[in-house]
Amino acid sequence: MAEQIAPGVEFLGELKPEYRDILTPEALAFITELQRRFGAEREALLAKRIERQAAISAGALPDFLPETAHIREADWTVGPIPADLQDRRVEITGPVDRKMIINALNSGAKVFMADFEDSSTPTWANLVEGQLNVRDAYRRTISLDAGGKHYRLNDTIATLMVRPRGWHLPEKHVRIDGKPMSGSLFDFGLCFFHNARTALANGSGSYFYLPKLESHLEARLWNAVFNYAQDGLGIPRGTIKATVLIETILAAFEMDEILYELRDHIVGLNCGRWDYIFSFIKKLQAHPEFFMPDRAQVTMTRHFLRSYSRLLIQTCHRRGAYALGGMAAFIPVKDDPQANATAFERVRSDKEREAGDGHDGTWVAHPGLVPVAMDVFDRYMPGPNQLDKRLEDLRVTAKDLLTVPEGNATAGGLRVNVGISLRYMEAWLRGNGCVPILGLMEDAATAEISRAQIWQWIHNPRGVLFDGRRVTAELFREELARELEAIRKELGEDAFGASKFPLAAELLDRISTSEKFEDFLTTLAYDYV
Repeated sequence: MAEQIAPGVEFLGELKPEYRDILTPEALAFITELQRRFGAEREALLAKRIERQAAISAGALPDFLPETAHIREADWTVGPIPADLQDRRVEITGPVDRKMIINALNSGAKVFMADFEDSSTPTWANLVEGQLNVRDAYRRTISLDAGGKHYRLNDTIATLMVRPRGWHLPEKHVRIDGKPMSGSLFDFGLCFFHNARTALANGSGSYFYLPKLESHLEARLWNAVFNYAQDGLGIPRGTIKATVLIETILAAFEMDEILYELRDHIVGLNCGRWDYIFSFIKKLQAHPEFFMPDRAQVTMTRHFLRSYSRLLIQTCHRRGAYALGGMAAFIPVKDDPQANATAFERVRSDKEREAGDGHDGTWVAHPGLVPVAMDVFDRYMPGPNQLDKRLEDLRVTAKDLLTVPEGNATAGGLRVNVGISLRYMEAWLRGNGCVPILGLMEDAATAEISRAQIWQWIHNPRGVLFDGRRVTAELFREELARELEAIRKELGEDAFGASKFPLAAELLDRISTSEKFEDFLTTLAYDYV
């Protein structure tokens, strides 16, 4: 039942008494104005995404934009970087639940990114309680008693950053003038309204990670939102600082332009490697030659990913911005020292490559990996950054960014993709957006790769497994049925019956076998939470 709480503003989510501490009349007026000022431009930019996809599917491959060559060729730098963002050698990410926030801030990492996006299912409770948790983290009053333990913040904690949802995601629980509002504006607006002054009083600022951008025009919209928000609260412009995730193939061709549009507010770019691989598959879906082998074969040493990573370093350092490396999704393996040692060695090798190339920091998904990554960057980067590594001789072309990695589709790869997709989607539908599966911390981005590969292998004429079998909808469904039966035996009938696995399987079948590629599994699954 919708509840009208202001003219033109309806809530479909429950308004518990404690939620009213976040959903105050003043905060609601602020996010309502954000939506009314910027909602139409957001919708126009999303329409441009559809137009761009149609053009790529018709043969217009991505390339550097000729109309913005003057920005790439000009000599300019981004604005100053605040003191508490000048050393970002290790960052940890995770959802906005209370225990995670406390443990991550205490982890020894330099930065913690509290994630309202890929690590969080956007249930109403997760979103609003997440805002309460983030508010308490800014105030440094956050604590928790659970499982006989008391959790509270240490004296020294990581710098807090927040990732709102991407431009594509709506907030269905809030309707403004008859339309669902932007999830991005909901998450950003509430966080900034409640915490901007607290952050300043603590000698810090309002720091955000911006996900899923596909063009510099989308960065321009964020810049306009930042300016309006700062002016509206009487806070100096440039107080907000953002890091943009370069996690779409299109954004890789516009890194200079994205930095330029946000130059008063941006401090760096990050290699969002998992979403980047997903975007590569999605954007080039109509081209048979862009066939992606098993996910496990697509490592950061592959030419197209190494080119993107090094171009990001070159671009950032030329503009005085930080270049952040990608996620280490491995998690410590309990009761298996050999598997644990193997996982740690893989993380160490990956971080040595990043630090050696010139990245200024990196991501991990688990507190247990902070010391591993920290040791690498302490050895390779004794100062707070590597801005002096300019890679001036590097020349990255469109062909470099679009080089398809060699490798094969395999029966094992199909099995893993089905298993990860199914298990992740089931957890997401239950409200958990960050799930350990097969020794990796899976979030929406890694699940997107798995389900995108299933779709591509079915629909691409090159979709033939290494053993010679053609990947068909029937073969996929056989694998899905086997995985479901294995999970049923693993859980038992009662637990399986109470789970979301049947729904997850139905949705996975729909998005894998449909002729139309579903842009995001989260937008489809959002109707069911």
